[in-house]
Amino acid sequence: MDIRYMQEALKEARKAYKKKEIPIGCVIVYNDKIIARAHNLREGKQNSLYHAEVLAINKACKKLKSWRLDMCDLYVTLEPCAMCSGAILQSKVKNVYFGAYDKKAGMAGSRFDMFSIRFNYDPIVCGGVLEEECSTLIKDFFKKLRKEK
Repeated sequence: MDIRYMQEALKEARKAYKKKEIPIGCVIVYNDKIIARAHNLREGKQNSLYHAEVLAINKACKKLKSWRLDMCDLYVTLEPCAMCSGAILQSKVKNVYFGAYDKKAGMAGSRFDMFSIRFNYDPIVCGGVLEEECSTLIKDFFKKLRKEK
């Protein structure tokens, strides 16, 4: 694990924040180099599939010309939801690092642990990476959103 990659994911999350999207960012690393970066675009694109992880996985697959990301690490600022956890498992990401825990929808241990189900491979999952910074960004976003209503 390398903290600087979570810092890059946070940069992506801040881009989402500026676009009034839920501030979640993701980067995918291969051979110690970021090959994909993305942030939530669900509101702007009006598409429920446009989560940061799904967008980053799509970009990484195109970059590597492969659906297998088994030599890649994924850094995301919020614990993955069911859809994103499924996409991570399907693409065989080697290591998953996330920042803030999501008690409402987190599928890496908070609500359920999809990564503990035995598949033909088991990614290594590590939560709480720069947790305070990741959590604060999301909390501030929703606090601001409530004030604007």
